[in-house]
Amino acid sequence: MTDVSSSFAFLSGDPDSPVILHVPHSSREIPGDVRSGIVLDDAGLERELDHITDSHTASIAEAAARAAGVMPWRFVNRLSRLVVDPERFPDEREEMLAVGMGAVYTRTTHKDVLRPDGFDAEPLIERYFHPYARAMTEAVADRLAATGRAVVIDVHSYPGAPLPYELHGDGPRPEVCLGTDSFHTPPGLLAAAREAFAPCGETGLDSPFAGTYVPLEFYGKRAEVSALMVEIRRDTYMTEPGGPAGQGLRGLASALATLIDAASH
Repeated sequence: MTDVSSSFAFLSGDPDSPVILHVPHSSREIPGDVRSGIVLDDAGLERELDHITDSHTASIAEAAARAAGVMPWRFVNRLSRLVVDPERFPDEREEMLAVGMGAVYTRTTHKDVLRPDGFDAEPLIERYFHPYARAMTEAVADRLAATGRAVVIDVHSYPGAPLPYELHGDGPRPEVCLGTDSFHTPPGLLAAAREAFAPCGETGLDSPFAGTYVPLEFYGKRAEVSALMVEIRRDTYMTEPGGPAGQGLRGLASALATLIDAASH
């Protein structure tokens, strides 16, 4: 069994930085006992990981953190989202349940069976989802206590062409999609992101993915917690699906560093 404390990492930044880069979907790691509950063969699982993983986003976040004038904090999921997806609701509030992709996925990106019907997700929720949520809540509370505010910047990627599981895949797919929340995304943060990513191509809003991640304890209650999701189209920095990173990674990391510095002041 994997030690839960090693399933994610909260990496220190500057004591005066309110910014937390959140990287939830960059890992391909699946503990052996979790793997046994997945019905795909090894080749099928590797293909699914190619499609579902936000490859190299941890590298983008790390390079941006090092380039920023004020180093942000980083919260990085060290396990695959096929273990649990920490950004889903763990109950019926989650719209992705419609395609078998709640907090514990039962279907693949191509709507094939990932886990058998009747699979009991609760042990995975208890073992991985709740500890992650608690740790992320504590991380945000830590920044609030230290700086009076917290800025959660979610670092994601998405494929150039829609995958069958996408509920909103028929809209625009710009080079950079910014996911927003009406309460937690202030206009200044959004404007700073548009400016920072302008050199990387078209910057769109809430398509094909919308919303932000804010721990539920603060969601809709604490305006001092601001949040923005950065979704980067994969063909801008890597070979799809699941291939190596390319030259585009450096420019995206530089743009993210610019956003971090704007959000830090």
